[in-house]
Amino acid sequence: MAILQEKQSAPFDEAVILALGGNLAGDYRSPGALLEAAVSAAPQAGFRVLSRSSPWRSAAWPDPSEPDYINIVAVVETPLAARQALAAALALERRFGRQRGRANAPRTLDVDLIAYGRLVIDEPGLVIPHPRAHLRRFVMGPLAEIAPAWRHPALGATARELADAATIGADARPA
Repeated sequence: MAILQEKQSAPFDEAVILALGGNLAGDYRSPGALLEAAVSAAPQAGFRVLSRSSPWRSAAWPDPSEPDYINIVAVVETPLAARQALAAALALERRFGRQRGRANAPRTLDVDLIAYGRLVIDEPGLVIPHPRAHLRRFVMGPLAEIAPAWRHPALGATARELADAATIGADARPA
């Protein structure tokens, strides 16, 4: 996949980063096919995809006996404010059959708002950057694939550094 071109002065200052993943096929032939359809539908949800990772596979967490997850990270552009972007991401999940139940349950589609430019927000119902993304190799690995020099707005570490240090989903690898 294409690597996002970084500006010399302020790399990724405006980057909005989405992580998409799932391990159930829903109405599609496979979870990967569903994920590709969701990425293709992102513009209709208000997200113009600038760059995206290849699909990555990882064992289900915390129960590896469940089906493997497929994950993609996308750098997008959106006219939506942060809270609106989160609402659009959740609407995209519902469009692809997401039903919320117990935490970490198998799902058709999960869309997380990982970062919204350099914003750091901690409000009820909206925490940016995503509070656990930096711990997840299945998020940071794909992000490092397309934007290795992206810096976490709160931690300052690059996507590559965070991918190397991630402990959750340590088995994540390109599918």
